Amino acid sequence: VPKKLVVTVSGCADDAVAGLVACNPGLRMLQGHRVVLRDDLTAIRGRVAVLSGGGSGHEPAHAGYVGKGMLTGVVAGAVFASPSVGSILAAIRAVAQAGAAGVLLIVKNYTGDRLNFGMALERARAEGTDVRMVVVGDDCAFTVPGKAGRRGICGTVLMHKVAGALAEAGASLDEVEKKVMAAAKVTGTLGLSLSPCSIPGSKPSFQLAEDEMELGLGIHGEAGVRRMKVLPADKAVETMLKHMTDPSNASRLSLTPGSSVVLVVNNLGGLSCLELGIVAGAAVRCLENRGVRIARALVGSFMTALEMAGVSLTLMLVDEELVGLIDAKTTAMAWPNVLAGPATTRREEVPAPVEGPRKPQEEAGTGPGTARVQRVLERVCSTLLGMQDKLNELDRGAGDGDCGHTHARAAQAIREWMRSRPPPTVPAQLLSGLADVVLEQMGGSSGVLYGLFLTAAGRSLQGRSDITAWADAMDAGIEAMQKYGGAAPGDRTMLDALFGAAQALRSLRSPGADPIQVLAAAVQSAEAAAEATRHMQAAAGRASYVRSSRLEQPDPGAVAVAAVLGAMLQ
Repeated sequence: VPKKLVVTVSGCADDAVAGLVACNPGLRMLQGHRVVLRDDLTAIRGRVAVLSGGGSGHEPAHAGYVGKGMLTGVVAGAVFASPSVGSILAAIRAVAQAGAAGVLLIVKNYTGDRLNFGMALERARAEGTDVRMVVVGDDCAFTVPGKAGRRGICGTVLMHKVAGALAEAGASLDEVEKKVMAAAKVTGTLGLSLSPCSIPGSKPSFQLAEDEMELGLGIHGEAGVRRMKVLPADKAVETMLKHMTDPSNASRLSLTPGSSVVLVVNNLGGLSCLELGIVAGAAVRCLENRGVRIARALVGSFMTALEMAGVSLTLMLVDEELVGLIDAKTTAMAWPNVLAGPATTRREEVPAPVEGPRKPQEEAGTGPGTARVQRVLERVCSTLLGMQDKLNELDRGAGDGDCGHTHARAAQAIREWMRSRPPPTVPAQLLSGLADVVLEQMGGSSGVLYGLFLTAAGRSLQGRSDITAWADAMDAGIEAMQKYGGAAPGDRTMLDALFGAAQALRSLRSPGADPIQVLAAAVQSAEAAAEATRHMQAAAGRASYVRSSRLEQPDPGAVAVAAVLGAMLQ
């Protein structure tokens, strides 16, 4: 039985509704019933009350749609079970006694819901209340009409919105009923899933192989009309829209070029938001290619089936009046707060910013200075490429095993850069150029850290040619890395090797210091610091999530830094 985060299996519907009401000051429970009402019932005096409901497990439906401009109240059953006649009748009485000018019940087309809401309606009418019921059947799955008719699924949420907006505007019960029935006739929905769902305490409702998806399934874990191999998102969306609009499908939605629709891309509960965005983009593109105008697009979780990893697409054919009702304000917490406007994949992009004028580079030449820079950089690149496997191996114990690949990518990018133009010989410009290369090509956090170091060090070297400038540049680079990277010496990162070298480079500030000897000492210090990381506990970077007992090797970033400094000295 799949794991669920519940208190008790028997109390999960009550607990879910109680949690929603606790967090929303606009909602109230009806005493003794699993009924949620607007807290400002006095505001419905003289207006039509709109009630809905059904089984739990479809959250945020139905209680998430209670609010001004949407539902007056909802009646919740147990998970995937219709609510009782007594609770539905209690909800009708509560709004009638608050002075409602008639009550409209919006019911999804399932036998249990029709029976219970229908029985409550008959009893309320016997008490003198003007109650009507609209049964919504928006499912486009079944190509041959069955006796039970089309199931009510996510399109029902649009009916809640249309009815609530009309009632809020003061429309009569006759008008609200008529317009909701008309909207329901031009609404179609189809579901697609990669997984089943399971009621708390029970096993999954059906099984799907790893490489299968199911088309046309309901919102209670019922199997669909077709099982097929998993398709890419765009092909899956095309398949769904084709099935929904197929002329031979008895439950089709007639969609012609030039039609305007409201599109709902609904998460059935367990699909990631990333996948939902991909499906939404594919749906808009597919409809545009058919010449259909998407007047509005709503993307999110509207009517779910517990944790089902699936999606449903709802289309409602709209005119200006229906779009206005969809746009009308509501305080219902689950209705998305989006800017009113059409959906399109052809939205104009913001122009890319123009880079400011660069300071004129020194004239690129091929003098002795250039050749020296090229020799040093080539040694650095060869060293990094030669130790690619070693760095990857060191990284496997603590990270994702790509440190060697990342440094090799930087080495290849620097080689390409040197081939395309002679490198600058002015130190500040050289480091700035290298920073651009590693930032664009190296990738990973290493690329950004090297970029930060080189940018700050280059800035520190501007306009300076004295030997002590290099010690200041090293300090400036380390300071930038610490500021944004969050690591400190002793945290078992590349910073340890740099910090070891920086301490040795400070000797450059002493009068009469031999730069070559100081650099040699800096390399030795970096190598010793890199080796010392073997015994440190990681406190920054990905390695900090790994138990220190497993980190028996030196840090790969520190090893790479020491190797780069060593290559410069050769």
